[in-house]
Amino acid sequence: MAKSPSLTNFISRISSKIPSFQQDTKKGKKTASPIPPSLKLVFFIVDWHRTDIVTDVFAEEKVRFNFISMGKGTASSDIVNLLGIGTGEKAVIACLEQAIGVPVLMKEVRKKLMQKTPGAGIAFSISLSAINDPALLVFKQSIHKNEKVAAELGLKPGSLTAKSQTKNEGENMANTATHDLIISIVNQGYSDDFMNTAREAGASGGTVLNARGQAHEGAVKFFGISVQEEKEIILILSPREKKVEIMQAVCEAHGLNSKAHGIVFSLPVDNVMGLSFE
Repeated sequence: MAKSPSLTNFISRISSKIPSFQQDTKKGKKTASPIPPSLKLVFFIVDWHRTDIVTDVFAEEKVRFNFISMGKGTASSDIVNLLGIGTGEKAVIACLEQAIGVPVLMKEVRKKLMQKTPGAGIAFSISLSAINDPALLVFKQSIHKNEKVAAELGLKPGSLTAKSQTKNEGENMANTATHDLIISIVNQGYSDDFMNTAREAGASGGTVLNARGQAHEGAVKFFGISVQEEKEIILILSPREKKVEIMQAVCEAHGLNSKAHGIVFSLPVDNVMGLSFE
């Protein structure tokens, strides 16, 4: 009876992948297998009617695996014209891209969005720690294209790989990242109060997504709360120095002991770029 494939056949740890070795039958030597490319999840938050502009760039740049969600902007009026994350319907567009291609992709999107009036949107990226192998294979097939990009940018060979990312980027991420993405999940109807609290603590704005919540019965009993199915996910891009104050304020006012039953956590982000400026 055949054995079931192990989990490692389906999952690759992006940030800690160790190259395997294969026997070269012609020369009798062992050679290292290619190191998986460094991947990032790139987010673009733009006005909903500009979604096609971003996706058209994705098609031109042969971007793989992109996802679109509709959200609601909640920014204060003084930054609406700055970053384009004000009120109204927003598109939250996420895609996977090799690290070496992220700056180029962001610049191409910004170029297409550039208009006489500011407020095109904002973009940022988050490093991945693991991905399933079939998806990773798609990126491995474009490794030569990205090596060419690396050469044009004056980067050293191998600088776009997961190994180099761990050495040059991953170890210093916590110390060098200037922004964090604060992600909050609250019961439906509490996002406005939540954002009012966040603004008072220093947040400039956020984007709200509708979601559906589910929890194991044990979690409900542990927290002593009832799980409401309809949820709101609130995304706040915050400068690192303001993150703690914002998270403390919203947790105190809208945490698990409140009617909002909020859960709050944050992720370090990089390549933060306003899409309105050169």
